[in-house]
Amino acid sequence: MKLYDCKIAPNPRRVRIFLAEKGIRLDTVEVDILGGENLGEAYRRINPRGLLPLLELDDGTRIDEVVAICRYFEEVQPEPPLLGTDPRSKALVVSRQRHMEFDGMIAASEVFRNSAPAFAQRSLPGAAAAGVAAIPQLVERGRRTLEHCFGELERYLGQSEFVAGDRFSLADITALCTVDFAGWAKIKVPEHHLNTHRWYKAVSARPSAAA
Repeated sequence: MKLYDCKIAPNPRRVRIFLAEKGIRLDTVEVDILGGENLGEAYRRINPRGLLPLLELDDGTRIDEVVAICRYFEEVQPEPPLLGTDPRSKALVVSRQRHMEFDGMIAASEVFRNSAPAFAQRSLPGAAAAGVAAIPQLVERGRRTLEHCFGELERYLGQSEFVAGDRFSLADITALCTVDFAGWAKIKVPEHHLNTHRWYKAVSARPSAAA
Protein backbone atom coordinates (compact mmCIF):
# COMPACT_ATOMS: atom_id res chain seq x y z
CA MET A 1 0.00 0.00 0.00
CA LYS A 2 1.31 3.46 -0.84
CA LEU A 3 0.21 7.07 -0.96
CA TYR A 4 1.00 9.39 -3.86
CA ASP A 5 1.73 12.64 -2.06
CA CYS A 6 2.94 16.22 -2.47
CA LYS A 7 4.43 17.71 0.69
CA ILE A 8 3.58 21.34 -0.10
CA ALA A 9 -0.02 20.80 -1.25
CA PRO A 10 -2.93 21.24 1.20
CA ASN A 11 -5.08 18.30 0.09
CA PRO A 12 -2.41 15.62 0.56
CA ARG A 13 -1.63 17.26 3.89
CA ARG A 14 -5.20 16.59 5.01
CA VAL A 15 -4.67 12.87 4.48
CA ARG A 16 -1.26 12.93 6.20
CA ILE A 17 -2.76 14.59 9.28
CA PHE A 18 -5.61 12.06 9.30
CA LEU A 19 -3.15 9.17 9.12
CA ALA A 20 -0.94 10.70 11.81
CA GLU A 21 -3.93 10.98 14.15
CA LYS A 22 -4.61 7.28 13.51
CA GLY A 23 -0.96 6.36 13.99
CA ILE A 24 -0.83 4.85 10.49
CA ARG A 25 2.36 5.01 8.44
CA LEU A 26 2.48 4.41 4.70
CA ASP A 27 5.10 4.36 2.02
CA THR A 28 4.76 7.55 -0.03
CA VAL A 29 5.63 8.61 -3.56
CA GLU A 30 6.32 12.34 -3.91
CA VAL A 31 4.78 14.01 -6.97
CA ASP A 32 5.76 17.59 -7.83
CA ILE A 33 2.60 19.63 -8.45
CA LEU A 34 4.40 22.96 -8.84
CA GLY A 35 6.61 21.48 -11.51
CA GLY A 36 3.61 19.90 -13.24
CA GLU A 37 4.67 16.29 -12.65
CA ASN A 38 1.06 15.40 -11.83
CA LEU A 39 0.10 16.37 -15.38
CA GLY A 40 2.83 14.26 -16.98
CA GLU A 41 2.22 11.00 -18.82
CA ALA A 42 3.74 8.82 -16.10
CA TYR A 43 1.48 10.02 -13.29
CA ARG A 44 -1.60 10.24 -15.50
CA ARG A 45 -1.20 6.54 -16.25
CA ILE A 46 -1.71 6.09 -12.50
CA ASN A 47 -4.44 8.71 -12.09
CA PRO A 48 -5.88 10.10 -15.34
CA ARG A 49 -7.40 12.99 -13.36
CA GLY A 50 -3.91 14.17 -12.42
CA LEU A 51 -4.98 14.87 -8.85
CA LEU A 52 -3.34 14.20 -5.48
CA PRO A 53 -3.45 12.51 -3.06
CA LEU A 54 -4.02 9.01 -4.39
CA LEU A 55 -4.02 5.80 -2.36
CA GLU A 56 -2.90 2.56 -4.04
CA LEU A 57 -3.91 -0.60 -2.18
CA ASP A 58 -1.92 -3.83 -2.20
CA ASP A 59 -4.36 -5.36 -4.68
CA GLY A 60 -3.79 -2.48 -7.12
CA THR A 61 -7.02 -0.61 -6.34
CA ARG A 62 -6.49 3.14 -6.61
CA ILE A 63 -8.56 5.62 -4.62
CA ASP A 64 -8.38 9.38 -5.03
CA GLU A 65 -10.28 12.17 -3.22
CA VAL A 66 -9.37 13.07 0.36
CA VAL A 67 -12.64 12.06 2.01
CA ALA A 68 -12.72 8.69 0.23
CA ILE A 69 -9.19 7.90 1.39
CA CYS A 70 -10.00 8.98 4.94
CA ARG A 71 -13.20 6.93 4.91
CA TYR A 72 -11.20 3.86 3.92
CA PHE A 73 -8.86 4.24 6.88
CA GLU A 74 -11.70 5.06 9.28
CA GLU A 75 -13.24 1.70 8.37
CA VAL A 76 -9.93 -0.15 8.60
CA GLN A 77 -8.97 1.45 11.92
CA PRO A 78 -11.96 3.02 13.71
CA GLU A 79 -9.96 4.36 16.67
CA PRO A 80 -9.59 7.17 17.27
CA PRO A 81 -12.80 8.14 15.46
CA LEU A 82 -12.31 11.10 13.14
CA LEU A 83 -15.58 10.89 11.20
CA GLY A 84 -18.03 10.81 14.11
CA THR A 85 -19.22 8.17 16.54
CA ASP A 86 -23.02 8.08 16.14
CA PRO A 87 -25.55 9.13 13.48
CA ARG A 88 -25.74 12.73 14.67
CA SER A 89 -22.01 13.33 15.02
CA LYS A 90 -21.21 11.52 11.76
CA ALA A 91 -23.64 13.73 9.87
CA LEU A 92 -22.31 16.86 11.57
CA VAL A 93 -18.69 16.01 10.72
CA VAL A 94 -19.58 15.44 7.06
CA SER A 95 -21.60 18.67 6.94
CA ARG A 96 -18.96 20.88 8.57
CA GLN A 97 -16.16 19.22 6.61
CA ARG A 98 -17.94 20.08 3.37
CA HIS A 99 -18.48 23.66 4.53
CA MET A 100 -14.78 24.06 5.22
CA GLU A 101 -13.84 22.36 1.95
CA PHE A 102 -16.23 24.08 -0.44
CA ASP A 103 -16.38 27.52 1.16
CA GLY A 104 -12.80 27.48 2.44
CA MET A 105 -10.34 25.15 0.71
CA ILE A 106 -11.77 25.67 -2.77
CA ALA A 107 -11.98 29.44 -2.27
CA ALA A 108 -8.35 29.54 -1.13
CA SER A 109 -7.42 27.52 -4.22
CA GLU A 110 -9.34 29.98 -6.38
CA VAL A 111 -7.33 32.88 -4.95
CA PHE A 112 -3.99 31.08 -5.14
CA ARG A 113 -4.33 29.51 -8.58
CA ASN A 114 -5.62 32.71 -10.19
CA SER A 115 -2.84 34.88 -8.74
CA ALA A 116 0.28 32.66 -8.57
CA PRO A 117 2.52 32.95 -11.67
CA ALA A 118 3.25 29.20 -11.64
CA PHE A 119 -0.42 28.49 -12.37
CA ALA A 120 -0.99 31.23 -14.96
CA GLN A 121 -1.84 28.61 -17.61
CA ARG A 122 -3.29 25.90 -15.35
CA SER A 123 -5.67 27.62 -13.02
CA LEU A 124 -7.78 24.51 -12.39
CA PRO A 125 -6.49 21.51 -10.42
CA GLY A 126 -5.50 18.27 -12.06
CA ALA A 127 -5.69 17.28 -15.70
CA ALA A 128 -8.42 19.85 -16.33
CA ALA A 129 -5.82 22.55 -15.64
CA ALA A 130 -3.85 22.11 -18.85
CA GLY A 131 -4.10 25.29 -20.90
CA VAL A 132 -6.74 26.91 -18.68
CA ALA A 133 -5.59 30.49 -18.13
CA ALA A 134 -5.94 32.22 -14.76
CA ILE A 135 -8.82 34.66 -14.36
CA PRO A 136 -7.68 37.51 -12.10
CA GLN A 137 -11.28 38.55 -11.38
CA LEU A 138 -11.83 35.26 -9.55
CA VAL A 139 -9.33 36.29 -6.88
CA GLU A 140 -11.78 38.74 -5.33
CA ARG A 141 -14.59 36.18 -5.43
CA GLY A 142 -12.36 33.71 -3.60
CA ARG A 143 -11.45 36.31 -1.00
CA ARG A 144 -15.10 37.08 -0.30
CA THR A 145 -15.98 33.41 -0.03
CA LEU A 146 -13.13 32.91 2.43
CA GLU A 147 -14.38 35.82 4.53
CA HIS A 148 -17.75 34.09 4.75
CA CYS A 149 -16.09 30.77 5.60
CA PHE A 150 -14.03 32.35 8.38
CA GLY A 151 -17.20 33.86 9.80
CA GLU A 152 -18.88 30.46 9.86
CA LEU A 153 -15.80 28.88 11.41
CA GLU A 154 -15.86 31.45 14.20
CA ARG A 155 -19.54 30.73 14.79
CA TYR A 156 -19.00 26.97 14.99
CA LEU A 157 -16.11 27.40 17.41
CA GLY A 158 -18.26 29.63 19.59
CA GLN A 159 -20.54 26.63 20.05
CA SER A 160 -18.03 23.86 20.71
CA GLU A 161 -14.34 23.15 21.26
CA PHE A 162 -13.86 21.78 17.76
CA VAL A 163 -15.43 22.50 14.39
CA ALA A 164 -18.01 19.71 14.55
CA GLY A 165 -18.43 19.23 18.29
CA ASP A 166 -16.36 18.09 21.25
CA ARG A 167 -14.04 15.78 19.31
CA PHE A 168 -11.24 16.56 16.89
CA SER A 169 -12.34 15.38 13.44
CA LEU A 170 -11.76 15.60 9.72
CA ALA A 171 -13.69 18.89 9.83
CA ASP A 172 -10.88 20.36 11.96
CA ILE A 173 -8.23 18.95 9.65
CA THR A 174 -9.84 20.59 6.62
CA ALA A 175 -10.34 23.86 8.48
CA LEU A 176 -6.71 23.92 9.66
CA CYS A 177 -5.39 23.26 6.16
CA THR A 178 -7.73 25.92 4.78
CA VAL A 179 -6.47 28.57 7.21
CA ASP A 180 -2.86 27.73 6.40
CA PHE A 181 -3.52 27.60 2.65
CA ALA A 182 -5.26 30.98 2.76
CA GLY A 183 -2.13 32.30 4.43
CA TRP A 184 -0.20 31.54 1.23
CA ALA A 185 -2.36 34.22 -0.41
CA LYS A 186 -1.84 36.51 2.61
CA ILE A 187 -5.43 36.10 3.77
CA LYS A 188 -5.64 35.74 7.53
CA VAL A 189 -8.32 35.01 10.09
CA PRO A 190 -9.52 38.37 11.47
CA GLU A 191 -7.95 39.24 14.80
CA HIS A 192 -11.33 39.62 16.48
CA HIS A 193 -12.22 35.97 15.74
CA LEU A 194 -11.07 34.92 19.19
CA ASN A 195 -12.65 31.47 19.15
CA THR A 196 -10.89 30.62 15.92
CA HIS A 197 -7.53 31.83 17.19
CA ARG A 198 -7.96 29.74 20.36
CA TRP A 199 -8.79 26.68 18.27
CA TYR A 200 -6.02 27.32 15.73
CA LYS A 201 -3.36 27.51 18.43
CA ALA A 202 -4.56 24.23 19.93
CA VAL A 203 -4.88 22.20 16.72
CA SER A 204 -1.61 23.55 15.31
CA ALA A 205 0.13 22.23 18.42
CA ARG A 206 -1.06 18.68 17.81
CA PRO A 207 1.83 16.49 16.61
CA SER A 208 -0.21 15.47 13.56
CA ALA A 209 -0.24 19.07 12.29
CA ALA A 210 3.44 18.70 11.38
CA ALA A 211 2.76 15.68 9.18
